Amino acid sequence: MVQRFLVVLALGVALTGLANAQEAQTNLQRVELVAGMYRIDAQVAQTPTQRQIGLMFRKEMPQAEGMLFVFEQPSTQCFWMKNTLLPLTAAFVADDGRIVNLADMQPMTEASHCSSEPVRYVLEMNQGWFSKKNIKQGARLAGAPFTVSR
Repeated sequence: MVQRFLVVLALGVALTGLANAQEAQTNLQRVELVAGMYRIDAQVAQTPTQRQIGLMFRKEMPQAEGMLFVFEQPSTQCFWMKNTLLPLTAAFVADDGRIVNLADMQPMTEASHCSSEPVRYVLEMNQGWFSKKNIKQGARLAGAPFTVSR
């Protein structure tokens, strides 16, 4: 009886943690980005906890929305899809908004997808969004996070 209670209690704590994680990820700060003629409403994941949760367990995401992961300094960034239900494309983005490379990522896998050079930003969108909009490596994103160096 005690073991059953502990299992139920542990399950309740896990579900509460999941609910809190999902609520936290939908209440993130947002930023408007522009890719060519397309606008993106991006949630900003900038703390280690926000970046760790990312889009985990989310069942859907509107087409014009994404998540922008912001790191403290440029580095080779690697992403995986453990506990992520949606197929996503990651755009690895330099400080000036240039898309360094794109990676299609399959749900619920631990395959690693990395930037081809050090970056501070990674934008995750629904898989196929970039290709449908003909936005490729080398294209530039615009918006408050990106500095323009000339």
